[in-house]
Amino acid sequence: MTTLADPVPGGRPGDIERATTLSGELAGRGVHGVVLAYVDTAGIGRVKTVPTARLAAAAAWGVGMSPVFDTFLANDSIVTTDVLGSPDGDLRLYPDLDGLVVLAGQPGWAWAPVDRVTQDGQRHPGCTRTFLRRMVTEAAGRHGITFRAAIEVEWTVARGDAPGDAFVPATTGPAYGATRQVELGDYTADVLAACAAQGIDVEQVHPEYAAGQFEISVGALDPVAAADRSVLVRQTVRAVAQRHGLRVSFAPAVVGRGVGNGGHVHLSAWRDGVNLHAGGEGRYGMTAEAESLTAGILAHLPGLTAVTAPSPASYLRLRPSQWAGVFTAWGRETRETALRVVTGTAGLRDQAANLEIKPVDLAANPYLAIGSLIAAGLDGLVSSAALPGETTGDPAGLGEAEAAARGVRRLPVSLERAVEEFRADDVLRTALGPVLADAVIAVRRGEAASVAGLDDDRVAAAYRWTY
Repeated sequence: MTTLADPVPGGRPGDIERATTLSGELAGRGVHGVVLAYVDTAGIGRVKTVPTARLAAAAAWGVGMSPVFDTFLANDSIVTTDVLGSPDGDLRLYPDLDGLVVLAGQPGWAWAPVDRVTQDGQRHPGCTRTFLRRMVTEAAGRHGITFRAAIEVEWTVARGDAPGDAFVPATTGPAYGATRQVELGDYTADVLAACAAQGIDVEQVHPEYAAGQFEISVGALDPVAAADRSVLVRQTVRAVAQRHGLRVSFAPAVVGRGVGNGGHVHLSAWRDGVNLHAGGEGRYGMTAEAESLTAGILAHLPGLTAVTAPSPASYLRLRPSQWAGVFTAWGRETRETALRVVTGTAGLRDQAANLEIKPVDLAANPYLAIGSLIAAGLDGLVSSAALPGETTGDPAGLGEAEAAARGVRRLPVSLERAVEEFRADDVLRTALGPVLADAVIAVRRGEAASVAGLDDDRVAAAYRWTY
């Protein structure tokens, strides 16, 4: 006979007792259920929920969920690989109690990220949170490097009473305009209040460029916590919107033409508490290691797009001269290059300097995206890759010969092409492992096939309310 005191297959020692205590505390705060959240290969947030009283059991034995979700498409169709996509088998979702948060935007609920573990207690090879943790561990163990990361969240706010699936912006003020802030001030104030109550340190929230678009920037954390936070921020933004009678979309493109929603990743490497992107002898204060890490990401960007821009709608956003970063180029504070070197303000550079990766949107699984970026950066570090010359201005204005001489090339213009680049990138596929890499390929091909023959407006409509 087993009891809750028996060994925990997927959790950590002490989790059962801690979960029991938390369960009582949550109930005392009026929390009735806990959302157990993860993100699938298609970038869709999937959940199971348990009553608060069952949290200790979830910590002890996990909560069942089929491994088939590794090959779900955004439209809930299912593709297969040689090991995934079958109706057979089960996985267990184990809540990370360190990440448990009472949801201010959803009274009565708490939220926790999960790790996915087999029934035999082994980490599931398709668990992207496990993959990211593995890359973080490799960086620290082999190179003595830790990373800090943050993901920008852009979203579009629509009227909740629009007919059908139509998109009607909830505000019509100018880009970055005060009018938008006034018209949706109550909503954005409640977003800020909910984030503060949940311990999310928001740095900025402001109107963005596209119709009805806003952006929230948050403080940097270790990569796993940063990916968790990105999922939590979106849960919060959506929940608060619903309470205001609004509808939100994080899709890469809400309409067929125009600027879409990005999910830029900010990444910095540290050793012994020192930021490698500041105070060095390289360009703009980068150390030699920071330059090599940047060079590694730059070199792998074509294959990375299958991970960071994983939807057919992503390629409606990834267009030149729209600040989407669609060329393999870098520059200091250059918003048209794929990699933007951020030095920070004088006096804060030792803390603020970082690398912004721009061809990323919120259809991307954040664990998969950050883990793949770290893998690419570490490859550059191992090979002491040389960072090529800086590009200033818009790379679209470079002539063909000059672009070739600088190594500046256009990133894939379609998801199909991105998949081919990913398949050809042995470093990325090896880092992910065969199960996860094959899932990425199968799901991306399935997404492309699902919208084959559709025009831009219909592609955008297909994903508008999915993300």
